[in-house]
Amino acid sequence: MTLKIFLDTEFTDFIRPHLISIGMVADFGEEFYAEIPYPDSECSDFVRETVIPLLGRFPDAICSKENLPVRLRIWLELVRAQRDHIEICVDSQTDWDLLISALEYQVPKWCRQTFIGNEIDELRRSDFHRENDSPEHHALYDAWANKYAFKENPSSN
Repeated sequence: MTLKIFLDTEFTDFIRPHLISIGMVADFGEEFYAEIPYPDSECSDFVRETVIPLLGRFPDAICSKENLPVRLRIWLELVRAQRDHIEICVDSQTDWDLLISALEYQVPKWCRQTFIGNEIDELRRSDFHRENDSPEHHALYDAWANKYAFKENPSSN
């Protein structure tokens, strides 16, 4: 059985994205969340107004940029268990690119990227945020919402 991990990130802007936070949720509910220092001067107005105010909800999530790769690898190893590979499900290429960067371009060979942008039911995604009173544009909440709203295409199995 393949393990799916739903990934979402928040970042400074779309031109030169710098990671701000990363959230991941595995099939069975295991979760990873981290916030790292970021260049405030490179944040878009949207990020300043919408994303930054949502940070700090999980004090244990604060992590140095240097420690992030180690924390990510440990978590990935733990949730992987004895599986041959895991699918990192993203709805944006930027999320994958920022994960690769956070792992210092040393992605475990058993991690595969899976684009799920076309398999997210936006109504269910919105329902998740409303029903759980969780704001959008928070990496962990958005990863949970994507997991909830994912509808697997039977022909892709």
